Amino acid sequence: MTTRKPPKGQKSNFFEKGGKPGFSKGKKERTGPQNSQKDAWLYGDHAVLAALSNPDRKIRRLLLTKSKLDKLELDMQERVQKIPTLELVSADDIRALLPDQAIHQGIALMASPLKELDIEDVVALVDNSPGNAVAILDQVTDPHNVGAILRSAAAFNIAAVILPDRHSPPVTGVLARSASGAVETVPMVRVGNLSRAMDRLAEMGFWRIGMDGTAAQTLEQAVKGTDRLAIVLGSEGKGLRRLTSEKCDLLGKLPMSDSIESLNVSNAAAIAFYEINRANQVD
Repeated sequence: MTTRKPPKGQKSNFFEKGGKPGFSKGKKERTGPQNSQKDAWLYGDHAVLAALSNPDRKIRRLLLTKSKLDKLELDMQERVQKIPTLELVSADDIRALLPDQAIHQGIALMASPLKELDIEDVVALVDNSPGNAVAILDQVTDPHNVGAILRSAAAFNIAAVILPDRHSPPVTGVLARSASGAVETVPMVRVGNLSRAMDRLAEMGFWRIGMDGTAAQTLEQAVKGTDRLAIVLGSEGKGLRRLTSEKCDLLGKLPMSDSIESLNVSNAAAIAFYEINRANQVD
């Protein structure tokens, strides 16, 4: 087993979970970076139907084509027909409200943003999750990548995705469509200062493991013997920033052939989340 220094608040390789603290109260709506009016629309089957199934969403406008309504499952048809703000419109009407090149599949939704969470909620999120991990995104700016990471997080029991307010994309239709519904199931925790948030995670007993292709050990070795952990992923081009890397307790890498230097961050995240979920099930 790798020798390592436990993070603050963790006295051994196996941190015993305490009680399940409740979520922080009195939260405002999650806004994050500001969206344009067109970007605020959710569109496409998975993103919209997942939002409609989320009781935390308040529906402001729901647009469907008649053909899309006819193709919905019967229970979903009955649900949407009860929504007061439902509008049956043409595909061109929907297209005019959305960003260029948006693939809407005949359905679009304007809904209230999700409630904002903060770093103090993370322990409760993990304790109420089948998994034991959260993900930290260090200035991952492409909404397609963030959406794909959320989708993988949902698939492999990552309890939350933590990202900085700045240098991270807002929840737009592009991000939500890339997430394929995972925006509704994987909490996004936006923080003002990523360095301080990582310090707080250490105090709460999280191992902070950074993904770095130059690490001395594999991710499988790094996560062995941990309980709560935060997997840290760097930006699309530069990877982890120096300060972020220094805040990590350990660095891990994916075993890769020499024929390729690196993976897209969303691909690397999917593999890392799978490995963490597998290790958690073995433990």
